[in-house]
Order: sequence, then structure tokens, then C-alpha cells
Amino acid sequence: MLRELAPQVLGALVRRFGQFDACEDAVQEALLEAVAAWPGRGVPQSPKGWLLTVASRRLIDEVRSEHARRRREQDHAAATAPLEQPQEPGPDRDDSLALLFLCCHPSLSPPSQVALTLRAVGSLSTAQIAAAFLVPEATMAQRISRAKQAIWASGAPFEMPGPAERVTRLDIVLHVLYLIFNEGYTATAGAGLTAPELSGEAIRLTRWLHRLLPQDGEVTGLLALMLLTDARRAARTGPDGSLIPLGEQDRSRWDRDRVAEGVTLISAALPAGRPGPYQVQAAIAAVHDEAESVDTTDWPQILGLYDLLERLAPGPMVSLNRAVAVAMVAGPAAGLDVLAELESDRRLAGHHRLHSTRAHLLEMSDDPAGAVASYREAARRTTSLPERRYLTGRAARLAGGQENSRRV
Repeated sequence: MLRELAPQVLGALVRRFGQFDACEDAVQEALLEAVAAWPGRGVPQSPKGWLLTVASRRLIDEVRSEHARRRREQDHAAATAPLEQPQEPGPDRDDSLALLFLCCHPSLSPPSQVALTLRAVGSLSTAQIAAAFLVPEATMAQRISRAKQAIWASGAPFEMPGPAERVTRLDIVLHVLYLIFNEGYTATAGAGLTAPELSGEAIRLTRWLHRLLPQDGEVTGLLALMLLTDARRAARTGPDGSLIPLGEQDRSRWDRDRVAEGVTLISAALPAGRPGPYQVQAAIAAVHDEAESVDTTDWPQILGLYDLLERLAPGPMVSLNRAVAVAMVAGPAAGLDVLAELESDRRLAGHHRLHSTRAHLLEMSDDPAGAVASYREAARRTTSLPERRYLTGRAARLAGGQENSRRV
């Protein structure tokens, strides 16, 4: 409950007092007091009102302590004034939604948007965010502090953007949530393949955004994509934490409730309007999740969806995934031809996924020597230890098979 209420309370305070840093500190103190008081005294009738009252008093006390000499009368009036309970807003005026848009302000870099969203809207501690991204806590604290200062310097008002700007800003919000989920689902670095706290938080925030904007097809598509992808998480690693690729996963371990929810969401969203990139990605995930095996997967449908996705949101990773679909439909040689065209893309040329995909297609082409070289190159370039172990192990098995064949 507290994590759901925190952004609502913070949004209400920022709207009233306009001091992001001070308001966030006050909310954190109110949350700590709730954790200490509620178990013994019981949850108040209006938890949000209780948190608003406590946080407002903390904020006013802080202002009073700093400006007592110059603003005694004003502080006294503010401290004794009754706290107005905010009216229940509609989706376009919800304080917490405005807070999410503020954290994803275009003046911030994507890493800062992610960090500030997790801190202010997700209510994760700075230490938790730093641990998830494998950076020192002091570094993450500085990043969050600079993000708040940048918003303050930009003079951005605490309000929902106008209709024209709202579309662009919503795209940024969805992209930030997508980045958070992806980092949780496949960590870019470190000993663990996943960071479940991040992917879980991304799903929670996207569910919340979907409740606020239920008619937006891309919000629905992103939630469906997250659910359909996260449904496979339990089957992606072995008991020792080793990576298990999609084609080798035990599909009985997939979360069928999440699959069903995701399929229901995307099935309702696609016919409702013009599909966007998140809806198309969710449709691809649904085709994978509904197949009993790799061999029974409807690869022509997946290829058609990737063709559509390339038109809607062209990018190197989309093209890389499409190359795999081409290989599954037209054979590995056709997929390798697509990869050859991608090698000139500087965004992808040095990426480990280009080399690992090539290795996979070379292995399908019965070229073990070429596959071994590409697996080793991919392992050299990845920063994820589970991925490196998987790629190195794959290369070793193929190399061992080659050696055994020569001996025979």
C-alpha cells in the first residue's frame, strides 16, 4: 500500500509546495513513521490523508527551522492552516501521473530519467537503485540529485503537459519503463542474469499507468509485452544461475497466468486502433508464448510482425531479431545474408548480440568452426557473466565435437 501511495503523496506536496527535494524528504519521513506506527495503532481510515498531513508538517517544520527569524508569522499561519484533502482527480489531473511525466522530463538524460523515476515514483531507495545498476551508492545519489537540479533549472511546471506535448512525453515515459524492465529482465552487467526487483517494479508502474490511461493502446501494449516476456523468467536460468536460451527452455515452467493476461490485453488492444511498436512487440511475444515448442512456433507470422515493426520503429536490434525470423522461415543462409547487411551499422557492429546471432546461424548451417569463432567473440564482448559463461560453454562444446570428429 505504501509504495502505491508514495507517488500520490509526493505529487500532492510538489503541487502545493513546489520543492522537489524537500517534498521527497518529507514523504520518506512520513513513510518511515507509518511503518513504525501503523502495525501497532492500525491503518488509519484515510492512509493517504494521514501521510499527507505528516509529510506536510515535516516540510513546514523544516521551513520554519530554516527561516524562523524572517518568516515566523508566515510559517505559523501555514503550520496551523488545515490541510486540504485533494479532490479525487481524473486521469489527466492525477498528481502521481504528473509526477511520472516530470521525472521523465526531456531535459534529462535517459539514465537520469530512469533513476529519478525509480526513486520518486517507484519509491526504491538510492541504495537499491545503485545495487540494481551496479554502481556505487554515492554515484547514484549524485545522478538523482543532478536530475532534480536539472528539473528545477528548467523551470518545468508541475502539471500535465498540453495535448500536443503529451504524446511525446508519454513516449518518453513508456521508453523509461521499457528500459527499467529490460535491465531487470536481462542485466547488462554483473553475476546475475536478471534483476527481478527492477522488472517487477517496471510491471507494477506500468500496471498503474494502465489504470490511469486504460484506453491508450501503447500503454496496454507495453504492459502486455512485459507480462508475456516476464512469464518466461523462471525457465531462463538453471539451478546454478546459468542461462537457458528460449529454444531450450522447459515451457511448463512458464507462468501461464501471466501469459493469459498478456494475451488478453494485446488481443483487446490490437483491434482498437492503429498498432504501435509496443503492441507489435507484444504480439510477437504472444506468438512465442502460445507455441508448444520452437518447432511449432508460427515463424512466418513472427517474420511478418517484425517486417511491420521495422517500419514502425526501425533499429538495429529489431533488424537483428528479424534476421533470426528470416533464418527460421527461409533457412540460416538467408538469415546470414541479413546479418551481413547489418555489419555496416556502427551501432551494432561491435555488439555481442550480433556475434552471438551469427554464431547461432552458423551452427544451424553446419559450420561449427565459424560458430566457435563467433561464440568466442560474443563472449569476449558481453559484460554479463551468465551470458559469457553460456557463450563460452557453447563454443567449448562445439570445439570438442570438432575434435572428436577428427579423431574418429
